[in-house]
Amino acid sequence: MTADAASAPDAPHARFFSAGQARAVDEHDRTLWDVLEGLTQGGKRFRPALLTRLYAALGGQEPAVAARVADAVELLHTAFVIHDDVIDGDDIRRGRANVNGTFTARATAEGVRPDRARRYGEAAGILAGDLALAGAVREVALCGARPDVVVRLLDLLEDVLHRSAAGELADVRVSLMGDTTVDEALDVAEWKTAAYSFQLPLQAAAILADAPDDVVAALGDVGRALGTAFQLRDDLDGVFGTVERTGKDPLCDLREGKGTALVALARTSPLWPQLAHYVGDPRLTPAGASIACELLEASGARCAVEELIDDLHGEAIRASGRLPSSAVDALTGMGDLLAPESQSPSRVQGVA
Repeated sequence: MTADAASAPDAPHARFFSAGQARAVDEHDRTLWDVLEGLTQGGKRFRPALLTRLYAALGGQEPAVAARVADAVELLHTAFVIHDDVIDGDDIRRGRANVNGTFTARATAEGVRPDRARRYGEAAGILAGDLALAGAVREVALCGARPDVVVRLLDLLEDVLHRSAAGELADVRVSLMGDTTVDEALDVAEWKTAAYSFQLPLQAAAILADAPDDVVAALGDVGRALGTAFQLRDDLDGVFGTVERTGKDPLCDLREGKGTALVALARTSPLWPQLAHYVGDPRLTPAGASIACELLEASGARCAVEELIDDLHGEAIRASGRLPSSAVDALTGMGDLLAPESQSPSRVQGVA
């Protein structure tokens, strides 16, 4: 995005970035804002699309208000992504240096020793995520909806923040313990991903459109099922995908020993003693990762996760039966947006 495009009044997050960059106190602060802005560009922006399209389908009459809340949801996503990268120790996002990676590299280039350079990168990531989080809350508070609607939106946002934080903490904990159960992995997927990526935009759209409470509740159920399925698919991509397709290093999840449903299911297989040599090995090589992938396939774990994804899509279909037909049509029409890159759109279009 060019500087002129970024400052256009109808550009996503225009006020947030123009105000932040105008207040930059030095070159380092300005770089922080530039990198932060770069992280909001690209991608499918499916969360804002979920909100605005569903809002219209439910009869919403103030698209500018919905668009502002939609941008806030995407800014919240940016905050979570930045913090997640700090927690996971990742330096790359969407195939390029993230906040951590950018500032670690800057410090390294200035002769700072690697461990201290990484601390600087992590500090930048924490601060950038905090700025984006505060900006998201402010955008919701000032979206222009009626005061009672804003209160409901802020209550929803508070609940989502609580569950997302619990999910992130649980994600780290189960990976540390190395004995994740499938139920624990599904809880993490629901709290960490489904809550803010699906339930938040879907339910916010309904609240903004003054939809009945039973529709808001049904969308929560649809979002939980779709979001959990989405995270399970993302977990598969994190192991079996490539950096060209996913934008993330495919070795990271295996090296970390991430407590996903895939790993939890593999742990119950007779092949686990062989797999255990590779999962959680911080020095895992591409050759070792290839062997691990073969074992995950042979153990039946990958197939079992695919079955879980299908079951969750079935839950979403059943929950969507409680929605107006216009809302179902809107969700069906977004099947291509809701599918992770490696997933066939037809698998998600079954929402209808």
